[in-house]
This record gives sequence, structure tokens and C-alpha cells, in this order.
Amino acid sequence: MISVEEAKRNILSSLKPVSTETVPITQACGRTLAEDISARRTQPPADLSAMDGYAVRAADISAVPVTLEVIGESAAGSSFEGRVEKGQAVRIFTGAPLPAGTDTIVIQENTEQSKSAVIIKQTAHKGTYVRGAGIDFNEGQTGLERGKKLTPRDVGFLAAMNIPWVTVHRRAKIALLSTGDELVRPGEPIGANQIISTNSLVVAAMIEAAGGEAIDLGIAKDNESSLRQMASGALSADMLVTLGGASVGDHDLVQSVLGKDGLEIDFWRIAMRPGKPLMFGDLNGTPMIGMPGNPVSSMICSFIFLMPALDILMGRPPSSPPIVPAILSHDLSENDRREDYMRAKIVGEKDGLPVVELFSSQDSSLLSTLSAATCLVKREPFAKALKKGSVVGIIHLQNSYPGC
Repeated sequence: MISVEEAKRNILSSLKPVSTETVPITQACGRTLAEDISARRTQPPADLSAMDGYAVRAADISAVPVTLEVIGESAAGSSFEGRVEKGQAVRIFTGAPLPAGTDTIVIQENTEQSKSAVIIKQTAHKGTYVRGAGIDFNEGQTGLERGKKLTPRDVGFLAAMNIPWVTVHRRAKIALLSTGDELVRPGEPIGANQIISTNSLVVAAMIEAAGGEAIDLGIAKDNESSLRQMASGALSADMLVTLGGASVGDHDLVQSVLGKDGLEIDFWRIAMRPGKPLMFGDLNGTPMIGMPGNPVSSMICSFIFLMPALDILMGRPPSSPPIVPAILSHDLSENDRREDYMRAKIVGEKDGLPVVELFSSQDSSLLSTLSAATCLVKREPFAKALKKGSVVGIIHLQNSYPGC
């Protein structure tokens, strides 16, 4: 068995980003930039007023009260075309450009207005309530860098920079192949010895939430011809993920069958709980991850290995969820040689840290505890027993993984 870190390193080092495409910014959210983006305009393009009031020369209002002649008006979308001289002012509204000659805004609350004049009752320093030209960004300035996963905020930034189209990495296509005679889809007739197939649905949801494209190839039966035929559907995908069939039993056929079709195995067992029978290899140029069949194992392995792999494929730095301290609400026994990811829930807070309670059963078939879990307690190999109140490292599920 190899360590979790070595397995992760082997997977990520073998991958490269998928090809790119150009899309309108309306379709860019969640995609990863394939090139730096430079602004096509200066924002704001001129000095603008940040408030409703009067545009004045600061030199004219050093002593107040003072009466200034109002010679015009400037509103957003229009401008005052003349020049403001000594003793003059222009009525101005939020977002309007400052008239030539002015450098300061006096808000209307600090004035007394008449038809053609305004009394300034409170002084203001030069530049007060002025949004200077280029205060946000300037034409030619790099606004967003290659490798950035675009957020809704970034879409607004792109629009402000006058960028209607962007070149991004296309959505990576991940083919999912479930295996096992015992599996049926939700809602289908179910035999006495069968169970509902859940793994592909869970992993597909994670892939889609992370910006990838999940391709469900279906459920292969436990025979060579079925597995070979259905795996051929991954030829156009960027990665094949098998779910089940990666262990050492007589009916776990993935390695033996696909090995005849060109599958080259890098590793197939790791020192991890849950998830020991994880497999990684290359099927005729297509990276392949073989997930364990137990649902908790496949989901946690997807957290640890598939999500950062998807990041690489989509042209961004691999994700690494933060491990934060928490306090145990009970004693915890020592760990063995495998790195452990234990389902837990946050039940309170103490000294500014979350208090966590592990589920009594960590069986890797229990989806109810996986659904109820709010975090994973990570334990290193051979970790010593801990008493109630000890500090452990946890990974927040909702904050660390897309859609979780």
C-alpha cells in the first residue's frame, strides 16, 4: 500500500488541462480562465461625483459660508460642457462627470439653494466625494489572471472591463461506470439480492458542482463482455471513473478485464480508511480512477482525489481543503497504519473551537451518517488514543467541497 499523499501526487502529476474554448461571459461563471484578461477601458473613464450636490473649486470654499453662482447641471449619462471659474458651481448628481475646473463635491445637505446661486455652509477638502478616473482600473491593466475560476463577482468585473467573450478551459468530461450485478437504478424493479446504485449519482453531483461534465455510462454486469462494452463509452472522455470492482474478489473485474484492453495500473491500494482499494491507471491515454464500491469510500475518495484531479483538468490549481482544529466531545481510540477520515458532526463550541462528535459506526456502507455528517475528522497513521477535550483536525464538508 502507498500513502494518501503519494497516491494523490501520482494522480495529479499525470494530468494536464483539457483544451480551451471561447464563450460569452454569460456562460463563464464557474469556468477557468485560459489566459490573462486586460481591461479594454478605464473605470471610471473620468472623475465622477460620488454624491448628489455641487461641483466646486476647493479654493473657493476654504472659508464658509460662501455664495457661488450656479451656472449649470451635470447628471449621469450627460455632462456640463463649460468650464467652472472662480466663484462658480455646477449642480451635480451621483455618477455624473465633474465639470472642467472643479475638484470637489459639496453634498446638498451642506448647502442652501436658490434659483441661480448656492450658499456653501460647510467646507470640504479637495477631492471630497470624487471618484477619480481609473480609481477602479485602467485600460490595459491585467484584471484577472489565467487559472482563475470565475465567480459571479468576476463576471461583473469582466463586463466592467468591456470584455464580452473569454477563453476558458472547456468543462472536463468525466465518464462514470458503475459495476456489479447487485446494482439497480433508483425506481427500477429490485430483486431480493440487489441494492440501489447511489455512487454514480453522488459523484456526478460533485463533478457538476465543481464545473465538470459527468457522463453516466450506466451499470456494467459482473462479466467481461459487459464491462468491456460499457467501458468503451469513455473513449471520448477526459477521465474514466469506475465505481466498484476495484478490490481483489473473484467478481471484482475492473483490473483484470480492462488490463486486457490496455489499462496500465499505477497503484491499486492505499493506506487510507475508507478507500483502501483505490486504483489509478491509464486506459489507452485516458486517465482512470477506480473507486471502491462502498458508497462512503467512493465519496470520500472523490473528495480527496477526484476533486483536485478535476481542478488540474480544468486548468486551475488543485484544491486542498483546510484542516482546522476542533475539540473532541468524547474519547477516541488509537489509529492503525491507515490515514483515517471519520464522519462526525459539530455539536457545539468551546473556547472558540467547534466541538465534534464522531458517529459510533464508521462502516463505509452507511449513507445515513454520511448525509448527516458536517465534517470529517482526519487522523494520521498510528495516531495515539485521545481523551475527551483533546484537539483534532477536521475538514468542513460544506465549506470545502463543491455541492457538499
